[in-house]
Amino acid sequence: MKKENFTARRREARIISFQSLYAYDFEKKPLIDILKFDWLTDNPTPDTLEYAKKIIKGTIDHLEEIDNMIQSHLRNWALNRISLVDKAILRFSIYSLLFDPEKIADKVIINEAIEIVKLFGTQDSYKFVNGLLDAIKKNKNKQ
Repeated sequence: MKKENFTARRREARIISFQSLYAYDFEKKPLIDILKFDWLTDNPTPDTLEYAKKIIKGTIDHLEEIDNMIQSHLRNWALNRISLVDKAILRFSIYSLLFDPEKIADKVIINEAIEIVKLFGTQDSYKFVNGLLDAIKKNKNKQ
């Protein structure tokens, strides 16, 4: 398998994860409905969908810990004030940084989050996401 194809499929899986977590938060869709992926207009490969499912389930399984971690790194701000786009991207990225057994390099996780937030977030979202993920990475490395 070519590295470019693998990287592109992983990016696609992360975007699907972001969209799914956004729907989970915004529409209050049950996880079982989200994981059907019947809302997708493209036809991702089976391994792309499997990787997306892993990220989504892992993020939801650790959601309370992840949200507490986000909140603990916010200054004069509340979790419910973060845009749903930024929050969804932060959530799956923090799952990947701290809980994913695959142990992807922190630099890759943060870079992917920044690239995805540049596509879907506001003009300054990438600065916020980068800063928060970098703080969590540094805190992780201290432990």
